[in-house]
Amino acid sequence: MKVALIGRGRVATHLIEAVRQAGHEVVSVNSRTLEELPERADIYVIAVKDSALQDVVCQATKGRDDQLFVHTAGSMALGVFEGCCRHYGVLYPMQTFSKEQPVDFREIPLFVEATDAETLIKIRSFAESLSAHVYELSTADRRYLHLAAVFACNFVNHCYALAADVLAQKGLPFDVLLPLIDETARKVHQLHPIDAQTGPAIRDDQNVIRSQSALLQGTPQAIYDLLSKSIHEHAIEQNNDQLRLTEDTCHRV
Repeated sequence: MKVALIGRGRVATHLIEAVRQAGHEVVSVNSRTLEELPERADIYVIAVKDSALQDVVCQATKGRDDQLFVHTAGSMALGVFEGCCRHYGVLYPMQTFSKEQPVDFREIPLFVEATDAETLIKIRSFAESLSAHVYELSTADRRYLHLAAVFACNFVNHCYALAADVLAQKGLPFDVLLPLIDETARKVHQLHPIDAQTGPAIRDDQNVIRSQSALLQGTPQAIYDLLSKSIHEHAIEQNNDQLRLTEDTCHRV
C-alpha cells in the first residue's frame, strides 16, 4: 500500500518504521502544515496530538474526500472525520512511545474502527500487516480502553516520580527500585493484578499506613492515603465476591 503519514511526533516516528517493515511504501511524511501531502494514497494516517486533530482533518481531506483516512488517537471519536470525507476510521496503537526507545510494533495491540464494513476490511488488513494483535472496538468502548491505559501507564509513571522524590530526600538513586518495578510488572503477566497485590494496605496494617503517611505532606500524602484506602476496599470487595461465589456453589450442590 502507498501510505501518507501526517505527523512527526512519537507515534508517527514509530509508525513510519513499522509501515516500512511491513512492506508498504511511505509516499510522504508531513507535519501539520501539510505542504507536500500527495493528492492520492491508499491510506492517509493522521498521527497528531488530540488538540490539533480536528484542524488537521479539515485541511488534509480537502480535495481528497474519496480517499481513506484514519487517525491514531485513543481518546478521539471516529466522528471527527464526519462531513470531511467519505471513507475513514481509527487505527489506535495502545502503547506509550518515546522517540529514543525502539518498540516491536508486531506486539502492540491495534484497535480499529470504521464507517462501514468495506472500509473496516481495508483498515483491518492494513493493521494486521503491522501487528499480530488487532481488535475491532467502537469509539464508546475505546474511551474506556484509553482510560484503563491512563491508569496503567500515566498514573503508574507518576507514582514512580513520587517514589523518586522520596528517595532523593535521602540521597538514594531511583534505580534501586528497578528490580522491584520489573518483578511487579512480570507478575501481572501470570496473575490478575488483584492477586498480585501486596503491601500494608491490602493487609490493612494501620500502624505502617499511619507511620508512612506521616512522612509525607500535601498532594503525595493525599495520594498515599487515597490509594491505601482504595487497595483495601478493592480487597474487601474481591473477598466478598469470592464468598458469594462459594455460597452460590454450595446452594446449587
